[in-house]
Order: sequence, then structure tokens, then C-alpha cells
Amino acid sequence: MARMLRDLSSRSGPGLITGDPSECARILGVDGVAVSLVTDGVLSELVWSSPGVSERLEDEQFTLGEGPGVDAVGSCAVIVEPDVALVRPGRWPALLPALSGLGVGALFCFPLRIGGVCLGVLTAQRASAGPLSAVAMDDALILSAAVTAVVLDGGQGTERFAVGEGGAQLHRAAVHQASGMISVQAAVTVAQALVLLRAHAYRFGVPLLQAAEDVVARRLRFDHIGDGGSGPSSARRDDGHG
Repeated sequence: MARMLRDLSSRSGPGLITGDPSECARILGVDGVAVSLVTDGVLSELVWSSPGVSERLEDEQFTLGEGPGVDAVGSCAVIVEPDVALVRPGRWPALLPALSGLGVGALFCFPLRIGGVCLGVLTAQRASAGPLSAVAMDDALILSAAVTAVVLDGGQGTERFAVGEGGAQLHRAAVHQASGMISVQAAVTVAQALVLLRAHAYRFGVPLLQAAEDVVARRLRFDHIGDGGSGPSSARRDDGHG
């Protein structure tokens, strides 16, 4: 953990957060970790993640707008679910089936907070159910505080990263671009455009990034939303054949 904290403070890598997330997961005794930042009060941009399940978990939460990370942002409090199978069905009705499919058995979310403000969330996940050890829990709290310091130290650079300015390489760059395009096509706000995109991805069972890429490539349009259509069902495919 001492080495991980040194890596975080070195700011030597190309990303906003340095250090190896897979090594971090090993230290905490979990299968994966991820950090997502909040933009305009919404958990929106994945900036650091172990490959595989953790990355997919963050995308599912972003697509569905629910989950432990979303709860951690809303409450600015630690969310601990050592046995996902015991979570009541109504808490995350859309996410729970996805968690089962991903093989996630335990979740631990630590807000990146300064006072009463939540800047993002550190999420740890594990396939096997069970609590974190007392040492791992302490380490996770220390790590979340260190990541918070890194995000704060980023200053305006962090803000540019979160909204995709200044050449920042965003995990969800296509989603941000697609939301802007849908906003123009459907004559709605960018926030409403993101809701339409999420609803389309959920309804047709496709990853949010894939739906966004279809919009950016002009294979999918949302320009009939205001013509008596019913939300995402009014979106249409455009494959260039008239």
C-alpha cells in the first residue's frame, strides 16, 4: 500500500491517476477496482480501472443510472454490500441481473469527498461474497483519500479531463459526443439526450458505448422524438439506404 500511495502521488503516468489498479485490487483483497468522477452531480466518467469486470460494472452503472456508486455519490457515504445476493430486488432492479451476469458477489464503494462534496467514487468488487478485512477496509479509506487528493491537485486539469476538453482521452468520449448530437437532433437538453441514449441502450440490450458510436457514425438518429414518438422507440437506424 505504501508503494501504491507513492505511485499515486508521483503523477508520473499519462492518465489523471497513476499506479496499477490491478495491483491495488490485489492489495485490497478484491478482484478489481475502478474510479469514476462526478460531472454536474452525476457519476459520469471512468478514469482508472482494472480491466474486465470492473470496467464493465462502471459502464452498467452509467447506462442504468443506478448502483452502489450512484448511491455513494447521492449519500456521500461508504456503501458496503458484502453479499450482492442479499440485496433487496427493488434497490437496483435493473443492475442486479447485470451483476449476476458479471459474476459480482461483493461490492464496496468509497466516495472521493471533501467536506460534503463528492468528487467521485472508488469501487472495489469481488466475485466471492464476504466483507473486507479490517486492514483492507482501512487501506481502502486511505486510498480513497489519496485519490481525492490527486483529483483536487489536478485543479482545472481535472475539470477538463472530466468534460473531455484539452485533448483528454475519455473512456466515454463517444457518449459525450453522441449526447451533443442527440440534443440537436431531438431538440432537447444534453442531459435529456443522455437519458434518451441510455433508454435506447437498455431497451435494445446493447452497450451504451456501442449505441453512442452508432450515433456518432450516423447509423442511429433521434430526430423524430418530438413528432409524437415515444422516447427511444422513435430513434431510427440510418444505414444509408434511404
